[in-house]
Amino acid sequence: MNPLVDVHAHLDHKQYTTDLDDVIKRSIDKGLKLIIANGVNPPSNRQVLQITKKYEIVKAALGLYPIDALNCEGESSGFSRTTTPVNVEEELEFIKSQKDNIVALGEVGLDYYWVKDKQKEMINVFNKIISLSQKIKKPMIVHSRKAELDTIETLESASAKNVIMHCFSGKKKYNKRIIDNGWYFTIPTNVERALHFHSIINEAPITKLLTETDAPYLCPIKDQRNEPWQVQTTIKKIAELKGLDEKEVSLNIYNNTQKLFL
Repeated sequence: MNPLVDVHAHLDHKQYTTDLDDVIKRSIDKGLKLIIANGVNPPSNRQVLQITKKYEIVKAALGLYPIDALNCEGESSGFSRTTTPVNVEEELEFIKSQKDNIVALGEVGLDYYWVKDKQKEMINVFNKIISLSQKIKKPMIVHSRKAELDTIETLESASAKNVIMHCFSGKKKYNKRIIDNGWYFTIPTNVERALHFHSIINEAPITKLLTETDAPYLCPIKDQRNEPWQVQTTIKKIAELKGLDEKEVSLNIYNNTQKLFL
């Protein structure tokens, strides 16, 4: 069985409240070797840490989703949220204290889709997160929705390394810039529908690709709940577009994951 990895899932989401044991078992049965659960705010981060204590296959990435960091309302989500404003400095100190219990900082970055009038504040927080990642020597799993150029420029200005561009949906011309910076792309499981990921697969070397689900989102079957084992869909598409054997793709991505996170 080919080794599979999901470097970006949200296992603390309310959609998994009743059957997370089954979700993890299905993932293991399908060949998953690693699932990185990403936090988005203080209660989410703590839930992620608890999940990693229960399931050996799950590793933690702790983060501050850009909307949560600024205490703004975005999408109606299934994540726990604080009833008081997030204290960014305190949460970054908490993440720092957990550096031996995590493999990455995530989900972090910029988002101009939900919040259009606080770009400077968002970049300021992002810079603090980049600085922390450099201090504790952990890679970053980066969100960049409708803020792709600012995200790239902010990372470049800080000479950031070991950057994983999560579900990158920016203009095609930015792909080469990311590749030239030596960063990584995650390819999600809705790759059949989201055709812009095809150009990323074609352009990026296999050594810079990772697989993710963003579960419970981005299921291969539209409007259904996603699960980590669905990364096999991404493996098939990468193999098809690059003219490689699925086993070769799986092994390459597994090796990329080990190099970055383990």
